[in-house]
Amino acid sequence: MKPTVLAVLPARGGSKRIPGKNVVEFHGQPMISWPIQAIKASGIADEIIVSTDSAEIRAVAEKYGAQVPFERPPHLSGDFVGTAEVTRHALEWFVSTHGKPQYVLTVYPTAVFVSAEDIASALTLIEREGTDMVFSAAEFPAPIQRALFIDDKGIARMFQPENYLRRSQDLVPAYHDAGQFYLVRTDVALLGLSFNERPASLYIMPRDRVIDIDTPEDLRLAEKLFEDFRKAGRARN
Repeated sequence: MKPTVLAVLPARGGSKRIPGKNVVEFHGQPMISWPIQAIKASGIADEIIVSTDSAEIRAVAEKYGAQVPFERPPHLSGDFVGTAEVTRHALEWFVSTHGKPQYVLTVYPTAVFVSAEDIASALTLIEREGTDMVFSAAEFPAPIQRALFIDDKGIARMFQPENYLRRSQDLVPAYHDAGQFYLVRTDVALLGLSFNERPASLYIMPRDRVIDIDTPEDLRLAEKLFEDFRKAGRARN
């Protein structure tokens, strides 16, 4: 029997560095349409909800098949509101009106490189591993065991000087949160618990598909990479 999944895209309208970022045109479509289409194509979501305070984003989301059943309240629309709070608000609404799904999937509206296969594979991973959450991650491009800092005298120092002469292949690979999507068991999401508090699995994505689109420069880079992927037959869906 297929697990029940609620998908949530947190998409407020107040982007500063890229005005209208969540619906800005990206390869002929509004930005948010790409992850909505990926979620739909994955076949895992019973419902896709966009949490927004913007009438423009609402219209675009509904056009591409997502639901916008409520307006995000002002206290969840500020610059310092976390994604987990927005997801929990949408999840609580869904539980009160439709019942409790097994999982909640949060996908960022700028996650244009996330594919249907990524999303379906994340569900397979959490079901297989039995962890409480799965989230997208990417490997650091260089060993973090050789990371440097500048001390109070302006001198370069290593955080772990004992690793200076160790071969890269002998160092444990390290990963960072890719900021693309999170799949969490509903009971854990309702409690607002993080991967520091509950067992989590990583869904590893290639570094060239992990771009935080936050500035106009990021957007131009993402557009070029997307076009390169298409030419190379690596389209994300």
